[in-house]
Amino acid sequence: MNVDDRASMTTAARMDREGTFELLRAVLSLGADLELPSVLERFVQVSAQLTNAQYAAINVLDARGASTTFVQYGVSDTAAARLASSPHAVGVLGAIPDYGVLRLADLRDHPAFRGYPAGHPDMGSFLGTAVRVHEEIFGYLYLSNKEPEFEDADVDVVLALAAAAAVAIQNAQLYADARAREDWLRAGQEITTLLLSGADEDEALERIAGHAREIAQADTAVLILPGLGGELVMEIVDGDGKDGLLGTVMPRDGRAWRTMRGGAGELVESLYAHRQVRLQPMRQFGPALYAPMTAEGHAMGVLVLLRNIDRVPFGPHDLLTARSFAAQAAVALRLAEARQVADANALLDERERIARDLHDLAVQQLFATGMQLEALRRKAARGESPEALEEVLHESLDNVDASVRQIRSIVHALKDPDAASGLVERLRREVSLSRAGLGFAPSFVVTLDGEVVGTEVTDDDGIDARVRGGLADDVVAVVREGLANAARHAQASSVAVRVTVEGTRSELDPWAGSVLVEVEDDGAGLDPARTRSSGSANLAERARQHGGTCALEDSPSGNGALLRWHAPLT
Repeated sequence: MNVDDRASMTTAARMDREGTFELLRAVLSLGADLELPSVLERFVQVSAQLTNAQYAAINVLDARGASTTFVQYGVSDTAAARLASSPHAVGVLGAIPDYGVLRLADLRDHPAFRGYPAGHPDMGSFLGTAVRVHEEIFGYLYLSNKEPEFEDADVDVVLALAAAAAVAIQNAQLYADARAREDWLRAGQEITTLLLSGADEDEALERIAGHAREIAQADTAVLILPGLGGELVMEIVDGDGKDGLLGTVMPRDGRAWRTMRGGAGELVESLYAHRQVRLQPMRQFGPALYAPMTAEGHAMGVLVLLRNIDRVPFGPHDLLTARSFAAQAAVALRLAEARQVADANALLDERERIARDLHDLAVQQLFATGMQLEALRRKAARGESPEALEEVLHESLDNVDASVRQIRSIVHALKDPDAASGLVERLRREVSLSRAGLGFAPSFVVTLDGEVVGTEVTDDDGIDARVRGGLADDVVAVVREGLANAARHAQASSVAVRVTVEGTRSELDPWAGSVLVEVEDDGAGLDPARTRSSGSANLAERARQHGGTCALEDSPSGNGALLRWHAPLT
């Protein structure tokens, strides 16, 4: 072997070592990153650099062969912008085998070549391989335009990089899953804290939907809850398409009802492409996820996450974490309900104690004062001296003053803690408290001069200015009694509370302004054999005191009962 041969071998060995070192460095650089987008960018970059390819790309496809993620290298931003969409696994790209590579001196000579889309750069030599994660094809690597063509060494490099990329992708996915799980847990803890601190239930439900949409990277989150007539209704919507979705009633044989009846939840690859989707507002979305909101075996609703048509479908891990979050949110709602019931019971206990004090202290003291006055009358009849009568009279007056002070103290303690709150807030609290007794949330609508008062009430002051003092207290009492009657007697699956305020008070026309309270259920209706009606008698008396009317009648729908309480504004 001459000197030139030895020099050539040394040069080749050095080049092999350098190539190996470059490959090792590329493998290590892939494994050092935990963010999936940057892993994919790094993968296509080093694949192009180590094979001297002009262009490189990785195409992540869904089960239908549609591209969900396309990361490319070497194509200018201008050329990339001209391309209408990412390529699908058809033509030459569809000929890449599940294992091994597809190597072509010129891809235009392949029988499956269908031409380039508008704006696509011209390409010749080609090398493609599948990237597999857990033996499942994650995507495909495309390399093109090496001069003169790709070699066996390039195949070895690409297969090694694909294996390293698979590990890096798996690690990035695990990291993303762990971070998402942490975000779900943090959101669940926030909802629990919010509810147990006494926050409004509607605010908590909106926060649940908002957190779910953000963490799941969905475009829309929907909370489907039991509504009027026993239907499932989209009560809370956060994200795209809110106006078209809010208030939508779910079909009885649909996914929402299956999930509500004890299902484990469902994944839908595309609502847009699914022919059985009957709700037109839902067809504007692609991937969907249905997760039950269940606490202690009690189904409280359904969490639905939606992505737009061109988005990646939800996976089994998404469903698992969403179910866990929905269950945690449901438990928090149940705990909040239990806390509200406990608070209400404590308030009732306190009022009973005050009533006992009123009887044992004030009433008994007045009774003793009455006996003193009776003794005074007898002494006066016997002609006793004025001095003796005056002594008894002063003692009686002192007792009356003490009784007045005692009654004032008791009345002050008995004052409604909600008196400082607005009427709408007080009514909303009554409706929320009734949920535990009814087993579901009643619907609640307040209307002021034909305008429905929204969740974020901007015209509470207008209502409070018209419905004041004792009339406001009576409206709250009517709603409370109506809901209590529905819980005790109606056996209903839905209850609607409607409060309508129209006009303003007028000295000339007492009915120029009025408040109408309606509590309607779909239960058993009125019992003709029932004779005891202390609750409805109280409501009628409250109406009479304001010059109004009260009626308990069959619901116009034919099912259940309707309480109508109508009074002029005073």
